[in-house]
Amino acid sequence: MTREYRVQEALKPLFPLVPTVRALCQDPSVIGTDFYVMDKVPGLILRGRLPDGMNLPPSGARALSEAFVDTLTDLHQIDPAAAGLADLGKGRGYVRRQIDGWTRRYAQARTWNTPSFRRVTAWLADQQPDDSALCVVHNDWRLDNLVLDETDLRVTGVLDWEMATLGDPLMDLGSALAYWVQADDDRIARTTRRQPSHLPGMLTRTEIVERYCHRTGQSADNWPFFETFGLFRLAVIIQQIYYRYHHKQTRNPAFRNFWLAVNYLDHRCRAVIRRSAGN
Repeated sequence: MTREYRVQEALKPLFPLVPTVRALCQDPSVIGTDFYVMDKVPGLILRGRLPDGMNLPPSGARALSEAFVDTLTDLHQIDPAAAGLADLGKGRGYVRRQIDGWTRRYAQARTWNTPSFRRVTAWLADQQPDDSALCVVHNDWRLDNLVLDETDLRVTGVLDWEMATLGDPLMDLGSALAYWVQADDDRIARTTRRQPSHLPGMLTRTEIVERYCHRTGQSADNWPFFETFGLFRLAVIIQQIYYRYHHKQTRNPAFRNFWLAVNYLDHRCRAVIRRSAGN
């Protein structure tokens, strides 16, 4: 809580979409733990389906998907030192730490019915580039963390800053696009979609990457690495949830078949690797 409060307080003058935080309490006698108070951000948050009665024409869907990527580029172009966040992360070596860390987490959470991901993690370790830059990354950039104006769907707020740090911007984009299911994806991807990224007019993942690189000057030459990392990272997150269900640490039946999604994401990672090799 303290860290998330600090990030939002520091970013607010340079990135107004951060909610306004009002106070931090570190007295455990109040509720037993640290907490902070922030202003409510009014507006609309889109989930898997549009709200009843809402119609989003292709032009509106395109504008929303453009705002999705443009707002992320705005965040990535903030100077961490100017925001007082130069010490937020661990510095250079972010890509290496991410590959090592997520590989370790998957090994710790793996169950008998999920794949080893050895080929994927070995490929990621072998192909990892140097950090392309070091900027403020959100680390959970999804449509359902964006608050939209109910009239024109402008982005009016960005929520959930608990995982923000200093890192590689393309890693942040790769993680975000792991959730981006488009209309021509396979049936499994479409049935697991959690945001309306499939609607007519929405940018495809390729178009989002192109737009991001055009606005930032980044190169997409090594995009298969970042795409594979994003899919693998999502697999680890899902597997960590499934691990708890598998070991009866939670009884939520919604998690029963998460192991199937992990197997599917292994397939997706391998497909990207094969394409990148020209096979």
